[in-house]
Amino acid sequence: MVGTTAFAAKYGFRRDAVRLDNWRLSPFSAWAFQHVGELVPSVQLWDGTGEQEALRDSAGLVAETVSLPGGRERIIDFLVRSHADALTVMKAGNFVADWFAPTMEPGNRHIAFSISKSIVAVVAGTLQEDGLLDVRAPVTRYVPEAAGSAYGDAMVQHVLDMAVAIDIDEAYLDPRSAFARYRKAMLWNPGGGEEGLAEFLCTIPRLAGDHGEIFRYRSPNTDMLGVILERASGLRMPDLLRDRIFAPLGARGAVSITVDREGTSRASAGISLTPRDLARFGEMMRQGGVAGGGRLVSGNWVADTIGGGSKQAWDRSDFHSLFPNGRYHNKWYQTGEGAYCGIGIHGQWLYVDPAMETVIVRLACQPEPVTDAFDRDNLALFAQLAGMV
Repeated sequence: MVGTTAFAAKYGFRRDAVRLDNWRLSPFSAWAFQHVGELVPSVQLWDGTGEQEALRDSAGLVAETVSLPGGRERIIDFLVRSHADALTVMKAGNFVADWFAPTMEPGNRHIAFSISKSIVAVVAGTLQEDGLLDVRAPVTRYVPEAAGSAYGDAMVQHVLDMAVAIDIDEAYLDPRSAFARYRKAMLWNPGGGEEGLAEFLCTIPRLAGDHGEIFRYRSPNTDMLGVILERASGLRMPDLLRDRIFAPLGARGAVSITVDREGTSRASAGISLTPRDLARFGEMMRQGGVAGGGRLVSGNWVADTIGGGSKQAWDRSDFHSLFPNGRYHNKWYQTGEGAYCGIGIHGQWLYVDPAMETVIVRLACQPEPVTDAFDRDNLALFAQLAGMV
């Protein structure tokens, strides 16, 4: 009873109030986003090194005032207003700030949502370098049962660039949509289990037109990528992530990923990790693929990822207004202003500014999946933070 009372005092609700049908809703997400494994089947793919870390005091930094699109505001006030759970900043390879909301304990994992896409893409880069993955090959070379679906005549690179002519909308809030059926297949919504994630992916129909012409943000693409990578390597996604990302990265905290009834990983959004380990991953990209004194992925792959991609496909997309000069390539956003990032719904950001030698992680539990005003505010904050630390 004491534990229940303490929990309710901290979060404002009892643990038994959090269910599969409300875990992504406020206020329950403030706890659920740090404890996804209690709600959705998950695999702990990395236990962490067990090394204790001293956190950096950020009280002075978050008390500073910045210019946001809506006016001048203290950083701490914006973090609270925008439902931030954590903010971690690295400068020139060193941690310089760690801030946590009262509802998040330092060292806790937090779901990264679609920043998972950017992490899984690096796995693809390592397999490509090892000759196990051909990104110019048709998807059906690795997933023959995808014939007849949207992926039937697509290349792996189309999947990596979210340029598949795929007929499904990212309808987060429509319980009757194909996207809701997709979430049931991954066991993120009640009523799942009758259809596996890979099975669902192979039923998505194709739109008219050519692949590669338009950037279409569709999460199923990265889940299909996850299946492709498992087929190409002969290994499960948790093993690939452990051996090719988090072990060589030297991650200090535990890392997990959600899975469906068959053990298929939610490659597009299911990874949970600590803010500092996500920052270490961003620092690896800033260092051109190097981490812990060794090479994790090739420098050529990193350079192509942060500098390549189709500007025309981006300009034709409905994301163009976010980064008017940007591009999207290998599951990473290019801002067009020198920085690049991974972004997840409900306010997750991994922002890398090479010119300022800065990596910024923001994790959050924003009530709405997408809030355009918060996106603009965050980008303004990150650009100023990079010059302040």
